[in-house]
Amino acid sequence: MDYKLIFGLLGGLALFLMGMQMMSTGLEAAAGDRMKRILEKLTSNRFLGVLVGAAITAVIQSSSATTVMVVGFVNSRLMTLNQAVWVIMGANIGTTITGQLIALDVGEIAPLIAFAGVALIVFIKRDSIHHWGQILAGLGILFIGMDMMSSAMMPLRESEGFVNLMTRFSNPVLGILVGMIFTAIIQSSSASVGILQALAMSGVIGLPSAVYVLFGQNIGTCVTALLASIGTTRNAKRTTIVHLMFNIIGTVLFTIICYFTPLTSFVESWTPDNVAAQIANMHTLFNVVTTLLLLPFGNQLARLVVKILPDKLTDEETGQHLQYIKPMDTAQEYHIGLSAIAIGSTRMELTRMLDMVCTNVDMSYRCVLSGTTRHLGEVEEVEDYIDYLNAGISDYISHLIAHELNERDSETIGSFFKICGNLERIGDHAMNICEYTKRIEKKAITFSKDTRSEMGEMREICIQALGLLGNMEPITEETFEKIAASEQRIDDMTGRFRHNQLKRLRSGECSNEECVLYSEMLTDFERMGDHILNIGEALKA
Repeated sequence: MDYKLIFGLLGGLALFLMGMQMMSTGLEAAAGDRMKRILEKLTSNRFLGVLVGAAITAVIQSSSATTVMVVGFVNSRLMTLNQAVWVIMGANIGTTITGQLIALDVGEIAPLIAFAGVALIVFIKRDSIHHWGQILAGLGILFIGMDMMSSAMMPLRESEGFVNLMTRFSNPVLGILVGMIFTAIIQSSSASVGILQALAMSGVIGLPSAVYVLFGQNIGTCVTALLASIGTTRNAKRTTIVHLMFNIIGTVLFTIICYFTPLTSFVESWTPDNVAAQIANMHTLFNVVTTLLLLPFGNQLARLVVKILPDKLTDEETGQHLQYIKPMDTAQEYHIGLSAIAIGSTRMELTRMLDMVCTNVDMSYRCVLSGTTRHLGEVEEVEDYIDYLNAGISDYISHLIAHELNERDSETIGSFFKICGNLERIGDHAMNICEYTKRIEKKAITFSKDTRSEMGEMREICIQALGLLGNMEPITEETFEKIAASEQRIDDMTGRFRHNQLKRLRSGECSNEECVLYSEMLTDFERMGDHILNIGEALKA
């Protein structure tokens, strides 16, 4: 085989994959968070869910990317398993748009498209325009790479050995395995279908041989989502099984139809002179028909995967664990929709952390009021969990920031560092308050009725202020003003309670030990107010 052919093929493949990556990155930066909101809000109806899945996948040109996003949303409890079924069905339809674009044969204007994209990046200074320039440049480069691959493979038409190898793919089992393995390796059905079209355009393979490879490519594309589901919740894993089942059912069905009926010849007759369009049309037909057949049984599919993968409490799930976010170790785990998933998942994890902090604040004041260390162990256990979450979330955020994200998402993710640290500090102050029970028991300290009443007020205002933080979503100016007012109220209460305690000390209503301990508690109380305000400022930003 001529080395020029190999170099041309590899260069074309490199440009093709680079073009897809540029488009995905540009779209992530331009519309990542909007894609998340669309998926969250418009998937309750099965038909709307299919349309949303198809539309988003058509835009980002990757069913794997959409499915990975869906896995992340299910893992974060932002989407139910049933909603995910509809989106996955739609994603399989939307992914066929790449093949249809390639079939249009716009290779002649591909350099112009790439130039237009580069011009937007180089000559216009607005970041939002740069993102769309990146999308255009990626599209142009994709088509240039496609032409390079097709041209490089032209001489293979004259190679009897290579042509014989291609005709062997007419064996259904071999064709499916080749398509599945190749797509699993490059982790993109759009790219593998494009390469198959390039082979066809060069004249070395026809639709009868390519059709089974095409079906196998639909199964291979599930590998990306399967990898993304490692370490996620049971429902997230079930989502990937739905994706796999959809494509296996479709492959079995269409393999039988194409083997025993003239469907392949019928699809060839639509565009007899354009084999790339034949492959694109078969790809579209495969996914549309499979979706229409399985659409009425979406809920049954969801119930079936629950039986395949039933609920089970593992040691990790019953102990300390990150429930909504999956730790990242390498940059290779980047994919489109990452920031959208990361923001939603981290918010859910921070909300979990906030709930634990609220529990400990409430329990700590109750322990002091009861004057016993009976519940100290429970508070310490929750405090250990809060520290664990702080470390895990902070590590996740630090890895995430290393990736290229759009400016808005970068600011949001950066603010999570501040929120996480302040929640951990509130937990520390709650722990301090609870540990005062050791001194209370040891020295038999008893608080006056007025002091106990003030402690009750402290507990109440802390819980109210923490409640204003909600579920870690961005807050309005009105909510922030309420948080700021609560913090000011805590400062005022601290000053007033210190003054009251000094009066009680002078009149002999409290002991020196009680006064010192109460003064330390007031310091913790005041600091908690400061940290709550810091979190409010981060959520406001």
